[in-house]
Amino acid sequence: MLVKLIKKGAEADIYTGMWNNSKSVFKIRKIKNYRNSLLDSKIRKQRTIKESQILSQVKSFGIPSPLVYFINLEKSMIVMQEIPGKSVHDLSNSKIIGVSKEIGKLVGLLHKNGVMHGDLTTSNFILFKNIIYMIDFGLSQNTIKPEDHAVDLRLIKEILNSAHAKIMESSWKNFLLGYKSIVGITYQTKIVKLVADIESRGRYAQVV
Repeated sequence: MLVKLIKKGAEADIYTGMWNNSKSVFKIRKIKNYRNSLLDSKIRKQRTIKESQILSQVKSFGIPSPLVYFINLEKSMIVMQEIPGKSVHDLSNSKIIGVSKEIGKLVGLLHKNGVMHGDLTTSNFILFKNIIYMIDFGLSQNTIKPEDHAVDLRLIKEILNSAHAKIMESSWKNFLLGYKSIVGITYQTKIVKLVADIESRGRYAQVV
């Protein structure tokens, strides 16, 4: 059933294989030996349930994301649709600038419906047949707190700054245009201000 390990993460290992004749992704949460085994099992089960619930939720918001095929709580495993496109992280600079507005819209839809992604990187968006898919909701949570939404934006801005420095300004500008078109100017201004607050705290901490 499990064919190929494609990613070893801190929280989970990701495999690709076939499930009912469909190319699929198998996400298995790792046992953490430093935790009490009963507590560890409980945490992994809870996070597996949470991720599968959020995957269902985001579809109802109109966000393209993988379908969940199967959940095995004993193994803390989610079997889901494999999106066969290309990671936004690996696109050309001009393409990244072009899709940034759409990414901003998707994040806006997420926040407007009270979900934070928790790991907003360009690697967690896939371009397939001109549609941007959002993936990896392992750290997502239901929250309407502006501070939590600002953490999402802070991370994507940081990723653009480090991995895509040459196109950071254009991409960020387009991202914010898309985000604003969903959440509105008032909320967007509030979140951007919170992002600036987080950044200044970070700089201050480094100086001190």
